[in-house]
Amino acid sequence: MQVYSFSPFGYEGALVTVEVDLRRGIPAVDIVGLADGAVKESRERMQAAIRNSNFDFPPERVLISLSPADMRKEGAGFDLPIAIGVLAAHAHADGQKEFIAEPVLIMGELELSGKIRPVKGVHAAVSTAASCGIMHCIVPLQNADEAREVTGVKVYGADNLVNAFQAIQDSSFFESRNNSKSSSFIPPDCEEINGIYFTKISPGYEFAELKGQKELVRSLQIAAAGGHNLIALGAPGCGKTMAIQKFPALTPLLTLEEAQSVTRIWSLAGLIKPSEPLVRIPPFRIPHQTASIEGICGGGPNCRPGEISLAHNGILFLDEAAEFRSSVLQMLRVPLENGSITLSRAGRSTVYPANFQLLMAVNPCPCGNYGSKTKICLCSAKSVEQYWKKFSAPLLDRVDLRVFVENESDSQEAKARPGLTTTAEIREGIARAIKAQRNRQGVKNARLNPQEILEICKIDEDGQALLNKAINRYGFSPRAVASCLKVSRTIADIEGYKSISPKHLSEAISLRKLCANMLPELD
Repeated sequence: MQVYSFSPFGYEGALVTVEVDLRRGIPAVDIVGLADGAVKESRERMQAAIRNSNFDFPPERVLISLSPADMRKEGAGFDLPIAIGVLAAHAHADGQKEFIAEPVLIMGELELSGKIRPVKGVHAAVSTAASCGIMHCIVPLQNADEAREVTGVKVYGADNLVNAFQAIQDSSFFESRNNSKSSSFIPPDCEEINGIYFTKISPGYEFAELKGQKELVRSLQIAAAGGHNLIALGAPGCGKTMAIQKFPALTPLLTLEEAQSVTRIWSLAGLIKPSEPLVRIPPFRIPHQTASIEGICGGGPNCRPGEISLAHNGILFLDEAAEFRSSVLQMLRVPLENGSITLSRAGRSTVYPANFQLLMAVNPCPCGNYGSKTKICLCSAKSVEQYWKKFSAPLLDRVDLRVFVENESDSQEAKARPGLTTTAEIREGIARAIKAQRNRQGVKNARLNPQEILEICKIDEDGQALLNKAINRYGFSPRAVASCLKVSRTIADIEGYKSISPKHLSEAISLRKLCANMLPELD
């Protein structure tokens, strides 16, 4: 039997071989292999846990080797594999026990009593082990369901050291635990619309409660259906933040393939809930305006995931986006284009997936009243210019949908206007579009490459004439033209059309350009 553990670094991490040698000499425990303070302290926890579990600790000198030797090992997850390795070596030296022949991945933190505490990164560790052919795993009981979400792996969830040691003697422990099918977790009270699953509409997520924001709600429907980035501009109190915060109600559950990568990232960050071992609900991250570059893109000694990776296959919402540091906003450009981010630390690098959808809410000027029909803007032209310099043209060029939200909450017209389309009705169009995209190309329209745009987003002569007119009038860049085609494809999918009509393209152009009551600097 060979014992392995896992050392997290970035998205990939690495398996660590745990070897134990008993030799003659003064009784002591030595750990070699670039162990950090937490790993070195496991000597004391391990010895106390072994004795308090009624095992005999070896009277010889114990040497514990963690390899590869040139990689730093951190965290308390090495407690259990070290303890199992010591017990197995002691039992083997006495000729008392026979152990399973297969290699075993073991993770867990030990209490002095011998109980096992949960650790971070179990899903990542088990999936890495499975890719290397290690199909037997012993993990803390609280992490067992998370580990079982990796296909084909036999998992045993141990709650104490005694149970874990018994498991390495008999493979039936793994088989009996593994007979239960993977949960493929689907949250309770889900509803199916045209083969697409959504969570139950919770209080506070009903779009019919909004008044006077028909264009914004329509834009959010298109954004959810095609995965398009969106920016909403409007005066304070106009309802743009309230509407975007309801956006999670429009996003369907992740597919099993999408959920695996999201679960791996959240496992590394220690955010997995025992009640949700597989993350099927798309993440919705709202970082604060004071967030640093490291907090958004990730970093630290072990290259921990940042907000853009935690929002992978989900949504990153920047409320009051103009209040974020300019460097933070500009950093988003490459991940938005590539769907991933590369982090380098101390001679090592890692690549995190960061295929997120960007939603931004921003005031049109420092006072918030620029372009308003009912209020006067008191900002100077220079202050407005400085305010918008944080948003570079390349960043805004990657935003497909741009909506100006007028503050109509005090108008008699808005008060008399009936509620907008309900969340359930909005979902029907989204489900229709999502199903069409999954059947057609497997990715959302926002992620179509140039070749796929030529094949999928074909327009007729009338549509081409309309697009040429928009290019001449608004000065659209090639990326803006591609954006209009992708958005029009989404609109057609929402309405169930197989081809793009001029009506769909016209709506896409109107959502791409900025209207006359918007900032002229962005026209």
